[in-house]
Amino acid sequence: MASAVIISVIILTILSLLKVNVLVAIVISAFSAGLIADLSFTETVEMFVTNMGGSANTALSYVLLGGFAAAIAYTGITKGIVQFLRRAVKGKRGFMLIAIAIIASFSQNLVPVHIAFIPILIPPLIALFDKMQLDRRAVATSLTFGLKAPYVMLPVGFGLIFHETIQDSMKESGVELTVGQIASSMFIPGLGMIVGLLIAIFITYRKKRDYSQVTPEGQPSDIEEIDDEPFKFELKHLMTMIAIVAALVVQILSGEMVLGALTGLVLMFLLVAVPFNESEQIMSKGITMMGMIAFIMLAASGFAGILDGTGSVEALVDASSGILEDQKALVAFVLLLVGLIVTIGIGTSFGTIPILAVLFVPIASQAGFSPLAIAALIGTAGALGDAGSPASDSTLGPTAGLNVDGKHNHIWDTVVPTFIHFNIPLFIFGWIASLIL
Repeated sequence: MASAVIISVIILTILSLLKVNVLVAIVISAFSAGLIADLSFTETVEMFVTNMGGSANTALSYVLLGGFAAAIAYTGITKGIVQFLRRAVKGKRGFMLIAIAIIASFSQNLVPVHIAFIPILIPPLIALFDKMQLDRRAVATSLTFGLKAPYVMLPVGFGLIFHETIQDSMKESGVELTVGQIASSMFIPGLGMIVGLLIAIFITYRKKRDYSQVTPEGQPSDIEEIDDEPFKFELKHLMTMIAIVAALVVQILSGEMVLGALTGLVLMFLLVAVPFNESEQIMSKGITMMGMIAFIMLAASGFAGILDGTGSVEALVDASSGILEDQKALVAFVLLLVGLIVTIGIGTSFGTIPILAVLFVPIASQAGFSPLAIAALIGTAGALGDAGSPASDSTLGPTAGLNVDGKHNHIWDTVVPTFIHFNIPLFIFGWIASLIL
């Protein structure tokens, strides 16, 4: 059973690196996991399709957020944001990348819209990036940092959900900690991500890259040219801001992204920020923008269901723990490695936590780890792989914004850079945290 996880994730990784469509790669990997776990092909298909429903809410949210994003872009309000960024960074690539990382960080807590801001903000900036000869791999790294580091380190917004998930999962296994204690245990692993971001910005991708020499993949889309005409704030922009605030309030009060996105989208038409006769075009653009991400998340949920339902993850942890004895450093290393493998396959740190916690707590407790160290292990193991997974929204979101002209490859320009700069330091810092806490 344990081999089902390892082999299926290897298949997913190889297919992705060979530039096979991510959705197809996930489906093939999921079916491989089921067949290796001795399920029949029919049983595998049934389990896969049944478990796809686990991400139905998320998928619908992304489609509606795509429509909302397309409506916001239609009003032209993004022009003001782009011109502000241009004036603020004054052509300095380091400032631009750090500003993008900060804006992305706000999407997890201050204005919790997650990846929905990327299709709004990034495409209008592509022409400026190319004029600056900015390496888009650095932009992808900055975006993924902002989508991931805040929830790893800060118990606010999506971070509160992440830390409470760790808290609840540990409590079910008999270990109780406050959210504040869990946040303190994740501080050191989070520092690893900061180190990775600085390395990416100022070392790995510091050189200029001329995208006029890059061959587009598939049919390139039109990108907006740099518009130097001063931005004028109009009534439709005020209506847009009201819709955005309303969407955020509804999302926060209800805890449902679907309701928030639907509220914002409906208000855009009711307040005439966007003409009603443009609704069909807006929704089509939104589905085009976010539809693939939604389907990938559905497939990833089906994959996760097969790994969980067949007991493959539990078997992998049991097989690993059986050879560890009481060597804490080795125990921590192997548990984090298991977390990396599982999360790359499942593609979501939030969904991985409950699966890993029930297995990690008894193993780590027996090995002599403190409750804080166990929290660091679970949190780090869950977060590991999220940035480097082909099926993660932390990588799918940046690609959706940066590949508007077909010149940014999802695997080689987003997944591989984020895996190197975030998963490796997160692994090292998380391993250190588990040994010193």
